[in-house]
Amino acid sequence: IIMYQNIKYPEITRATIDTYLYTTRGDRYDTLAQSFYSDSAYWWVIAMANVNVSTPDSLIPEIGAQIRIPSNSRLPSIIAEFESLNTYN
Repeated sequence: IIMYQNIKYPEITRATIDTYLYTTRGDRYDTLAQSFYSDSAYWWVIAMANVNVSTPDSLIPEIGAQIRIPSNSRLPSIIAEFESLNTYN
């Protein structure tokens, strides 16, 4: 039997140190994560910080939307919260 578990994502609140930008054609959360965090695997951090801009499970934000990129210095705590939410015993 294969059992699947739902992934839980932390709420990513706004911070004054976050970066804001307007998306252009070709922007994707994975490529933005690569640019800002040097790791495209953290695309979900940007997607979850911008749930009002696009579908949370999509890699592509709307063109011309203002999106928030959580500061790189916040990444360790966001990842720790993600891991805490998804630790199953």
